[in-house]
Amino acid sequence: MAGPTTAERGERQQGSSGPPPARGAGRRLRRIVILAVAVVLLGAGGAWVLYGSQWLRVRHVPVSGTRVLTPAEVREAADVPVGAPMASVDTGAIEARLRRKLPRIDTVDVVRSWPRGIALNVSERTPVLLLRKGGNFVEVDDDGVRFATVSQAPKGVPSLELSASRKGPGAASLRRFGTGRLVRAAVRVAGDLPAPVARAARTVQVRSYDAISVELGDGRTVAWGSDEQGRAKARALTALMKASPGARHFDVTVPTAPASSGS
Repeated sequence: MAGPTTAERGERQQGSSGPPPARGAGRRLRRIVILAVAVVLLGAGGAWVLYGSQWLRVRHVPVSGTRVLTPAEVREAADVPVGAPMASVDTGAIEARLRRKLPRIDTVDVVRSWPRGIALNVSERTPVLLLRKGGNFVEVDDDGVRFATVSQAPKGVPSLELSASRKGPGAASLRRFGTGRLVRAAVRVAGDLPAPVARAARTVQVRSYDAISVELGDGRTVAWGSDEQGRAKARALTALMKASPGARHFDVTVPTAPASSGS
């Protein structure tokens, strides 16, 4: 028996290859259109939920981390747009307002607390020295930043006396380093004091860059020198005070050769 002809084999192959190419392309096009419409609808729905609905709008502004400042002061300075869509709130602008209006704030973190809160997490600067300004006190932190003026001196914070002037022995030091550098040097000295001495410190006096001294509440004094070798000077002072408990003056300007005097 003769096999199928070439024409017959072609008809069979064409019949088993599925729908014509035009029909398959039409189905793919319909699927793409349906998928595109679904994506558009989902996007529009999501945008409406984020910006048009009442579900995700700012209702609460919790504040944490305050010590001297009050939560009300922080909220007022932040000026969070209560009632606005959560997604539209500019957290960077809120942070900038807080830093500008409340320099007492050291760090701030503005967080979206879904679904209806903008949380303000702050930390405040801690004063390590006080500068007298008339009848008030300017608080200075451990970076030398003058961040607040208060009428009452915080307890346990020593005063800073800048006795370096444009005339006299401290004039050259003032010209070379400037007031800001001398203040930062005093801050470092205050931070390097041994803990018992720091608690008893009443005044840090700066006559020049290398003539910084500390007066304690009981009248004892410490000649510290510059702000260099702070740890070595702290160790020398601790040992010197133990060796000479009745002394009234301690000199650690050269920590390898400390001295004490008075009784």
